[in-house]
Amino acid sequence: MILSKSCEYAIRAAVYIGYKTTRGEKTGIPEIADAVGSPMHFTGKILQTLSRKKVISSSKGPNGGFFIEDPTSLYLVDIIRAVDGNDLFSSCVMGLKNCSDSKPCPMHSQIKPIRTQLLIEFSKKSIHELIQDYEQNKYFLK
Repeated sequence: MILSKSCEYAIRAAVYIGYKTTRGEKTGIPEIADAVGSPMHFTGKILQTLSRKKVISSSKGPNGGFFIEDPTSLYLVDIIRAVDGNDLFSSCVMGLKNCSDSKPCPMHSQIKPIRTQLLIEFSKKSIHELIQDYEQNKYFLK
């Protein structure tokens, strides 16, 4: 497990919200929580974080709910950074504060290429692409 549980739910929620957005719909916390299999209160906190960091949008009122402005310009890396921060791509695997290219820990040279590759892959995969796959496979609905 390289992503936190919050981040996993955030990604699934973003895909579901994006899916609804592409159909011209907005969706609320209870529906999202049910779709991604996350507790409603936990889902609400995750969505609040994503909204505050402008990863997703929301509107209030009778036709309100969550939506994504442009799923083609939202990438997995955006969600990961919003929820888990940049540590996956930058922190020392041993937790050393002074680990760097000039002062590496014993694992630095082995882990750095993996972190770099993760950043590249998460930066290439858009929510739009995940929505397309979701439409075919419905991979996280109950």
